[in-house]
Amino acid sequence: MQISYNWLKRYINIDFKPEILGEMLTDLGLEVEGIDAYEKIPGNLEGLIVGEVMSVAKHPNADKLTLTEVDINNGEPLKIICGAPNVVVGQKVVVAQPGTTIFPKGDKPFKIKKAKIRGVESFGMLCAEDEVGLGEGHEGIVELPDEYLNGKALNTYINNNIDHIFEIGLTPNRADAMSHIGVAQDIYAYCSYHYPEKKLKLNLPETEEVKKEKDGRSFNIKIENEEKCYRYAGVGIEGISVSESPEWLQDALLSIGLRPINNIVDITNYVLWEYGQALHAFDADNIKGDDVIIKTLKQDSPFITLDGDERKLDTDDLIICDSKGGMCIAGVYGGLNSGVTESTKNIFLESAYFEASTVRRSSQRHNLRTDAAVRFEKGADADVTVSALKRAAGLIKQLAGGKPTSEVIDRYPKAIPNKIIEFSLDYLNKMT
Repeated sequence: MQISYNWLKRYINIDFKPEILGEMLTDLGLEVEGIDAYEKIPGNLEGLIVGEVMSVAKHPNADKLTLTEVDINNGEPLKIICGAPNVVVGQKVVVAQPGTTIFPKGDKPFKIKKAKIRGVESFGMLCAEDEVGLGEGHEGIVELPDEYLNGKALNTYINNNIDHIFEIGLTPNRADAMSHIGVAQDIYAYCSYHYPEKKLKLNLPETEEVKKEKDGRSFNIKIENEEKCYRYAGVGIEGISVSESPEWLQDALLSIGLRPINNIVDITNYVLWEYGQALHAFDADNIKGDDVIIKTLKQDSPFITLDGDERKLDTDDLIICDSKGGMCIAGVYGGLNSGVTESTKNIFLESAYFEASTVRRSSQRHNLRTDAAVRFEKGADADVTVSALKRAAGLIKQLAGGKPTSEVIDRYPKAIPNKIIEFSLDYLNKMT
């Protein structure tokens, strides 16, 4: 399991060196198997500066090359040969001078050297996005905003998420720590005893009640198999706008190796890694009827999953259904038409507590090892179900618009009782 140090700091005001925090987590039973330095942009754009193209001319010995003079606010303009088709006078550009190491995407870093190209000397390089880790584009050089000052270091303008990622070998009995909040709570408990002088505080997300804000579809949740689904909550949200997530959300996901997809899917992934609670956002317009039914289906019922593969269901598989059939293998994987796309306008947001061994068997049976399945099969926390749903609904409202068509619908037919653990004060003192 990967835990981001920067992400942890959203919930607890710690300033330990990563190595010290790693030892602390191991002492807590969260064995740290490695700590990796992470940079969203490898190399942190070190040595790259802002330049302004002062002149362009054709290369005398190469039709596709251009001679440029670039001002970097350091006396004489640099003479740089450029092969990009979009270089023009007055353009603000990314300049790599001789001696600067650049980190191309998908390739090894290399150092820029003064070179003679077709008989003409070149004192640096004007860079494309993919050559310095700013993106995927290679059609031309990066065009920077006009307000960037010549000669300024590029990394003073462009935010780079620099982080440390803890690789934790989580034991099966520590499902409570399968989230950033769970780990933050452990750190808080540890430091309250061992470092009381630090006066650390937990800063957990505030979740507002979800209130009906418009008339629309209200879904009727029916749990037909209460042995496999203990709790199921959901809410309809209409009028959303599916788009790219803001930078802070993308950075959080990228730091732990997740690829951003769109704001709705990213929010469900973010809350999964924040609370340890898996969520699923259904495209509500693809739900037939207003009933969401949690049940099993007949042996060998065909079901096409999001990856396009047709699978034969087992009578042991728990399925989220509408009035026409299956939409999702509960806690494991969505159906072909269940997911959110760019055209989605209305969603049904799910948060549930499924029986662990049912999810494990379905995941193994269909060879679908997902982050959601891992959470459920290790034992999620039924008490977090609604809190995580409210958190996601609030983020969706903030980042994608949309209005709830009901309050949270929560079905919890047989509440799981809290366990009482008895121990002596002497035993507690020995443990601490």
